Amino acid sequence: MSVKRLVLPRLYVILDAALITVPETDFAEKLVNAGVRLLQYRNKRASARELFECSKRLSSLLVPQDIIFIVNDRADVASAAEASGVHVGQEDLRAEAARSVIGAGKLLGVSTHNLEQFREAAATSADAVAVGPVFSTSTKASPDPVVGIELIRRMRPLTDKPIVAIGGIKLECAAQVIQAGADSVAVAGDILLAPDPRRRARQYIELLEAVNHAADV
Repeated sequence: MSVKRLVLPRLYVILDAALITVPETDFAEKLVNAGVRLLQYRNKRASARELFECSKRLSSLLVPQDIIFIVNDRADVASAAEASGVHVGQEDLRAEAARSVIGAGKLLGVSTHNLEQFREAAATSADAVAVGPVFSTSTKASPDPVVGIELIRRMRPLTDKPIVAIGGIKLECAAQVIQAGADSVAVAGDILLAPDPRRRARQYIELLEAVNHAADV
């Protein structure tokens, strides 16, 4: 029996607490109203309790609406908050350790920054593999070296799992990232810091709906 390939929404919004000044649930509601179907919550400064409480509020708001809700870094918080899944970086829990915490039915994403890390992540039970930073980014305190679009092209044939491109993505370059082979673009600052975040999210959704994936051409 063939396993159905996971299909992620083209737009993957990272709701970074450091970039917003209103309650996370209010901001999330605004994005959902714009058509966003996948949100990852990132809060590097929160205590474990704060992170759980806010993640639980977001999960209670988003999951019943069939929005994919991912918690950044913390598999334990993702599980306790009943989120859709967790996304871990190279310094967080290893993929299989995170999987043992969240269970088989939840989504697991892993960040990678080079070909070796990508191959390793693709061989785990991770459901999606993030690649980046594709462009220079200012939303991370200590960003990894820029990998560029060419690395996505090289990685695409290596897995059937969804590839999420992340790092410095702006509206004007989002289409070429998908054309290079990414399934989704992860965006933080270009949406969260826009004068009208809802309008900017809508622009991404409309743009990306019209772009063909490299594998589909």
